Amino acid sequence: MSTSGRPAAFFDLDKTIIAKSSVMAFGRPFYQGGLINRRALLKSTYAQFVYLVGGADHDQIERMRAYLSQLCKGWDVEQVKAIVAETLHDLIDPLIYDEAAALIEQHHAAGLDVVIVSTSGIEVVEPIGELLGADRIIATRMVVEEGRFTGDIDYYAFGAAKAAAVIELAAEEGYDLAQSFAYSDSSTDLPLLEAVGFPSVVNPDRALRKEATSRGWPVLNFDNPVPLRARVGLGSPRSPVYAAAGLGAGMAAAGLVWYARRRSKDGAPLRAATKN
Repeated sequence: MSTSGRPAAFFDLDKTIIAKSSVMAFGRPFYQGGLINRRALLKSTYAQFVYLVGGADHDQIERMRAYLSQLCKGWDVEQVKAIVAETLHDLIDPLIYDEAAALIEQHHAAGLDVVIVSTSGIEVVEPIGELLGADRIIATRMVVEEGRFTGDIDYYAFGAAKAAAVIELAAEEGYDLAQSFAYSDSSTDLPLLEAVGFPSVVNPDRALRKEATSRGWPVLNFDNPVPLRARVGLGSPRSPVYAAAGLGAGMAAAGLVWYARRRSKDGAPLRAATKN
């Protein structure tokens, strides 16, 4: 891990920042837009239920990847982007965990870049990142030819590939991974969590909870989805009003608190908790 530069905060998306699978949340508008049929809609609804109840292991995610990549074959990319843009606030905003939004703002207030690292497609993740005020996005990219998805994957942001992308981005942006934070719910993100100095697990699956317990990683429980506008009444996630409203919940999430205690115990300066 790098030992120079500035820290950053890396967040998984599904079940870490939002309470559902980001891609599957758009099942109904994709159906209404003619991109999927009723059978596919029902299948995505069932998959969403299974994912929420029990999480998804490596094999399940691989099957989901294969299914979704073939499902979107031939889709018009601009139509997908338009549907996401039109329905983003109605579908995703109410799913954002209050604790996650506040923690993101807490990191921003401390001067850290926030990076969303998601297995979902860039067409979905990028606008969600903009909604949250994220500074960088790492997400799956499909091959596009003549404005349509071919069904092939150019880059799959999953497992070790997530960690590799984070390491590459850190080299480009000058992030110090040894002083950086990462948050995820899934054991498939162990490489990502291991890539930083200060990992925390959020609503972890059974395997990740066991791993976190054995390693002494903080376990955060996010269970309060609140629309961003409801948290402040108005304004964007990066506004001063939003920052003030989110400060208390962000500290309650314990990411920076745990960091401060650990660094204080070691007698080292709180570099990641102070703005340069």
